[in-house]
Amino acid sequence: MPSPQKGKTMHRFFIKQDDITNDKIMIENEDVQHISKVLRLKEGENIILCDQKGTDYNVVIESISKQIVKTTIISKEPSKGEPTIDVVLYQGIPKSTKMDLIIQKCTEMGITRVVPVFTNRTIVKLESEKDEVKKVARWTKIAEEAAKQSARGIVPHIEMPMNLEKALMDSRKLDITLIPYELERDMSVKAALQGKIAKSVGFFVGPEGGFDTSEIDRAKQNNVTPVTLGSRIMRTETAGFAMLTCIMYEYDQMKTNVY
Repeated sequence: MPSPQKGKTMHRFFIKQDDITNDKIMIENEDVQHISKVLRLKEGENIILCDQKGTDYNVVIESISKQIVKTTIISKEPSKGEPTIDVVLYQGIPKSTKMDLIIQKCTEMGITRVVPVFTNRTIVKLESEKDEVKKVARWTKIAEEAAKQSARGIVPHIEMPMNLEKALMDSRKLDITLIPYELERDMSVKAALQGKIAKSVGFFVGPEGGFDTSEIDRAKQNNVTPVTLGSRIMRTETAGFAMLTCIMYEYDQMKTNVY
């Protein structure tokens, strides 16, 4: 049986558990065209298939047809691209395509879940549930592409948009939740996290206008800790990256995983 091509970065694709039968995995979605027409991969070549649950399968391509790519499993291992801590972003919905960028980059950096949030200063209006479903489908596709590119073991889950009150209730199940706030002067992200053992961390980021004082008060009442990101005022699409980097660094997630 062919072995993995050493020294070569193999192409990655996501599959579902239902695609796996014994030592075989069938690919039957749009990835078939990408494998055969774009990448021009051939029988006997190796690729990585990820089950979106944190397991990578090293497989060899057995055959390629117009509708199906048949592969055989060589080996499997935990996905090296997954952090050992769950991190959730509660993002005040911004204008234009900023949410696309936020989801893409936070996926690359290891986010577990993204919750779009309507706040008092949210300008974007989604007129119907159909509009929300279309937006979430678009954002999920962006997360999937970013997860492939960054060798993630899961595709971060993009929730349906919710109001701040519901998001605060959702955050109560996490071990620690933070909210960067420009009027907070003393509590740094490092101080809020240092020495605290956590399996899950959440953080809120406001839309372009930030949070108003009543929203910060409600966050405090729900055990969310306001923190400062320093003297510089960051855009909404920057604050999330800064928060996620701080959290990943503090919990030692910026190292290479080896199993």
